Amino acid sequence: MKKIFLILFLLISKKSLCQSISGFISDSAGEKIPFTNVYLKNTKIGISSDNTGFYELKNIPKGNYTLIVSLVGYQLKSIKINIKNDENITQNFILNETDSLEEIVISGSLRPVSKMESPVPVEIYSNTFFKKNPTPSVFESLQNVNGIRPQLNCNVCNTGDIHINGLEGPYTFVLIDGMPIVSGLSTVYGLTGIPQALIERVEIVKGPGSTLYGSEAIGGIINIITKRPGNSPKLTSDSFVSSWGEINTDIGLRYKISEKTEALLGVNYFNFQQRIDNNKDNFTDLTLQNRISVFNKINFERKNNKLFTIAGRFVYEDRWGGEMDWQREFRGSDIKYGESIYTNRWETFGTYELPTSENISFQFSTNGHFQDSFYGTDTYDASQFIAFGQLVYNKQSGEKNNLLLGLAYRYTFYDDNTFATLDENGNINKPSKIHLPGIFLQDEIKLNNQNTLLLGTRWDYNSVHGSIFSPRINYKWHSKEQTDIFRLSIGNGFRVANIFTEDHAALTGAREVVFEDELKPETSWNANLNYVKKINTENSFITLDASAFYTYFDNRILPDYETDSNKIIYANLNGFSVSKGISLNADVLFINGLTINLGGTLMGVSVTENNQTTKQLLTESFSGVYSISYKFWNDFSIDYTGNVFGPMRLPLLGENDVRPEFSPWYSIQNIQLSKKFGNNWELYGGIKNLLDFTPPKNSINGANNPFDIGIDPEKNPELAFDPSYVYASNQGIRGFIGLRYTVF
Repeated sequence: MKKIFLILFLLISKKSLCQSISGFISDSAGEKIPFTNVYLKNTKIGISSDNTGFYELKNIPKGNYTLIVSLVGYQLKSIKINIKNDENITQNFILNETDSLEEIVISGSLRPVSKMESPVPVEIYSNTFFKKNPTPSVFESLQNVNGIRPQLNCNVCNTGDIHINGLEGPYTFVLIDGMPIVSGLSTVYGLTGIPQALIERVEIVKGPGSTLYGSEAIGGIINIITKRPGNSPKLTSDSFVSSWGEINTDIGLRYKISEKTEALLGVNYFNFQQRIDNNKDNFTDLTLQNRISVFNKINFERKNNKLFTIAGRFVYEDRWGGEMDWQREFRGSDIKYGESIYTNRWETFGTYELPTSENISFQFSTNGHFQDSFYGTDTYDASQFIAFGQLVYNKQSGEKNNLLLGLAYRYTFYDDNTFATLDENGNINKPSKIHLPGIFLQDEIKLNNQNTLLLGTRWDYNSVHGSIFSPRINYKWHSKEQTDIFRLSIGNGFRVANIFTEDHAALTGAREVVFEDELKPETSWNANLNYVKKINTENSFITLDASAFYTYFDNRILPDYETDSNKIIYANLNGFSVSKGISLNADVLFINGLTINLGGTLMGVSVTENNQTTKQLLTESFSGVYSISYKFWNDFSIDYTGNVFGPMRLPLLGENDVRPEFSPWYSIQNIQLSKKFGNNWELYGGIKNLLDFTPPKNSINGANNPFDIGIDPEKNPELAFDPSYVYASNQGIRGFIGLRYTVF
């Protein structure tokens, strides 16, 4: 009898959990959309649609739920669903494409929330956005994002960094899947070689993020989110060539290691070996490069949907620029001038959710960077190793509070062959070793249905500089219809500088490098107002996103090129620096297939010292971006993208330097045509830099005498060799053609 009751009980229990929701997900044209995220809000029940667009959620307990469907590049959709006993629900969805994304984001608060609900303003750019202007690296792709400018730091080797709202690259914190992979030496190289076939989206936070991410997150955050193996096609291939001779190939491959282990392999290869000198200065207009990057990401299926993912990347690059007849055997000599850089870099990072009933995860990343380089006759050999780990505990406390507690630790080892790593007497090599433990606490408080308050604080202990405290506060309000969103952010950031790893000019040997005093950590305070307005009409979807920002710097470290034209003087600013401005983004999606994205940023970045205020070097007062796309009914589309930059103050070699002190207004414009053939093939091609804009031909000062033979730079600094006067690429107009192939 007991067995009968047990069997009946099991049957009843099983029957009470047999409820399911299933259906198909399509776009507005009726085509099925694969790999779409479908989940029940505030539960761990979720799945991705298969390659036919079909999804099915099984074993759902009875109750009331919110079913959410989201995919980068499409508007998020959600509906209320009531699950009753023994009920199987069929629910189909039609998603509308958009560039104003409502995807789940993590960069603002270290936990997954929808973009609309995030109290921190986060900008999201999908893989589709970057396909409108295909480039061989994420570094170049970001040129079409409002308020962001890829800055070249050298006319010869073409290394560069990312400026956010006028702040230089060392103030930008770069992550992959939420893990820090760039700091110090890798700042100028970490955004190259990431296979773009594996990128799902890029999240950008403008303003300090040190409360969550620590040092370097002082000007902004760029978080590159890669695809999950389960959400990826079986095979992706994307290759293009340009009329300049550039060759770029991205390959992505999804494969299974075991029944419960899926992996994603990505390979990027870029090659450019043409010696081009259109400006006739006897120097290569574009650095010759040979780069390969291999990326592998593994997801392990675990009980209770607990996450365990680990990824790794290796990058090798050989790049050089210089005089047109430079040869490899001249490396490091004064026969011909060349800048040659060999880079080996590896990274590994991942997340492991602990097998507990509480939401506790361990996140980790390590990277090693090794550089063997010559700048003319000056050698720069450097190695860097960074290990990072943090334990994060996320707890919903009642209905109003969501707590986040974290313990973090970072170890940084850096060594090079310059006096930057010598001991106090300048005799014995002494590599830099920095320990940075920290603790952070965040409480996201839901005041009511329309108001959210986020409070955060962080304490770090730098083994060299001591304690550093970083608080922040964020407030969000949205209207009942969720068509108006207002956000206020106030926060603190800090950064410990390493000059030689961040400033190319300090490596070229063109000027003497001088440190006036022991450098102290930089600190900043930032305030940001953000307003989002959504307007839906019968024929269009419009999103307006406006921001006003103000950042005040203390102890800022800026290279002084002007006190002595033969020196670069580094010291903490005896005064203050301010970055302020306003920006506006407008995204318009018409149901007829036309999409328009416009953005502009008006800003001023100034330095005040000894009661004198000057405009910061290499900082534009205005920048704008635009993208106009139209999709025709026969899978044919056209994309017109571009940007425009206002004048920047440039570094001169004294008052007798004949080069202009300010750059001109300039615009880089591109056009692309693409055609899909079925679900697998896509052919695309177009023209880059339609206006054929390039900087002045005399940008490299003293190009005819790069070793300063017969010149006394003390008496005639304006005659010295100087490749640091650069604000845009020397690469002019060019055509390109490419082919994409996808197997779902």
